[in-house]
Amino acid sequence: MLRSLYLNGRLFLALGVVVVVFITTFIAGDFVIVPKVLFYVLVAVIISDVVLLYRTRKGLSGFRITPERLSNGDDNELNIQLENFYPFPATLNIIDEIPHQFQRRDLSFQLRLPSGDRKVVRYYLRPVKRGEYSFGFVNVYVRTPIGFFSRRFKFSGNALVPVYPSYIQMRKYELLAISNRLTEAGIKKIRRIGQNMEFELIKEYVNGDDFRTINWQATARKSQLMVNHYQDERSQQVYSIIDKGRVMQMPFNGMSLLDYAINASLVISNIAIKKSDKAGLLTFQDKIGTLLPASRQNNQMARIQEVLYNQKTAYRESDFSILYSRIRRKITQRSLLLLYTNFESIYSMQRQLPFLRNLAKAHLLVVIFFENTEVKSLLVKPAEDLREVYHKAIAENYTYDKKLIVKELAKNGIQALLTEPQHLTVNTINKYLELKARGMI
Repeated sequence: MLRSLYLNGRLFLALGVVVVVFITTFIAGDFVIVPKVLFYVLVAVIISDVVLLYRTRKGLSGFRITPERLSNGDDNELNIQLENFYPFPATLNIIDEIPHQFQRRDLSFQLRLPSGDRKVVRYYLRPVKRGEYSFGFVNVYVRTPIGFFSRRFKFSGNALVPVYPSYIQMRKYELLAISNRLTEAGIKKIRRIGQNMEFELIKEYVNGDDFRTINWQATARKSQLMVNHYQDERSQQVYSIIDKGRVMQMPFNGMSLLDYAINASLVISNIAIKKSDKAGLLTFQDKIGTLLPASRQNNQMARIQEVLYNQKTAYRESDFSILYSRIRRKITQRSLLLLYTNFESIYSMQRQLPFLRNLAKAHLLVVIFFENTEVKSLLVKPAEDLREVYHKAIAENYTYDKKLIVKELAKNGIQALLTEPQHLTVNTINKYLELKARGMI
């Protein structure tokens, strides 16, 4: 009982009032009976408060509702459900012991719960690293209307929840793709060039179908409008190649560039499979990590998600010669290679250019690297002194280097995508759809 009983500020305030009255009457020498009466009343109220808290053995029930897994980089919803069995409305102070990775000690909620009522407290957590997160207890401190003491209840013991690459983002884009609403997420509507289409079936005309696809012979036979239905050519291989070297450990908004690349790879792999292409995965740094052959089988996305969940880095320099050697031996069919890496200068790119050029001879290579948003912010900020002028000049040179890398890659027949980390997924999908529309894959 004593372990679960806590004193509140209201008790000390009441004791202070009684002490002040004792001192006042002692100095004045009159009404000595008043502080004695107040003291006995206070003792009676204290006893009543404790009895009210402990008379009902199970005065409060509750539990935390956590998802089976959390989505990295997204706001994940968690719920705490509470029910009041006390015969009085209780004031609750809720403190959840969330995993240490969030580095938060201020997650608490206060609410008033009527007798016999049930409420759900909803809150959101945004993890920025993959791995296992350990949740502790939900501590609920209950006060009566008197409020001198609080009784602690503990619910939902230790729970271990894994944090996976952003499956919330994956489902979002999947839903938009199925409902043809990708433009709402910033995906460009790209006009298809050429006739890279396969005939699939003849179906009844519905609003929105292209009049140019009307099949007049079938229309005459059925006495209603019939249209030809086409689909994209199938079974083109799309590989997400993720550089796990130290250049990908730069943080942005709490997450590393590696985790942004992992989240984008999960989304683009799912989109590719929905577009009837085959999705594969390759990771590397000073040696090859994982090579998952391209496929569009039912369990391919589950395999990709498990592989991405387990990716770690040794903070070493990436070896593009090993990457080229492995791709040459293992990926023999012409494929779309989406290479997620980062070049900080034109010289670092030129060191790897021979390997990139050789990869582009056999495959359609897209090198995806990142803008430094902090450097970009320096460019728009007006310089107020000589030091800031120097900083701005360095930032402009750095930004120019990034643009120069794009031009140098294009000169060597290599597709390039320079993007901000927060726009990586959208820009990668746009690039993929653009290449399909141009018939390059």
